[in-house]
Amino acid sequence: MYIYNVTANIDNAVHTEWLTWIKEHIPVVLATGKFEKATLTRVLVEEEMGGVTYSVQYKSYSREALDAFYKEDAEKFRLEALKKFADKMLTFTTELQIIDEYTVNFK
Repeated sequence: MYIYNVTANIDNAVHTEWLTWIKEHIPVVLATGKFEKATLTRVLVEEEMGGVTYSVQYKSYSREALDAFYKEDAEKFRLEALKKFADKMLTFTTELQIIDEYTVNFK
């Protein structure tokens, strides 16, 4: 299993608008059928450049599903965000491979 992580630093001037947009955007990405779920988190860090930092983690079904996302969808979504927020948003992506998952079982 793989996680496609998008980290974004959002300028304070568009923070509220971006947060509304990303909450509408995530279901659109999930609708591609390449991910089983997504998690939106705020990164608890003070950036020297200011702004607010978030991470969206999309959990893919497989390496093939993630590769298909890159081939079929990623560029379109990147351009959409760039057009809407231009220089008010700085993003980077990372991939994570899930090795094991653990949960606490209370009885």
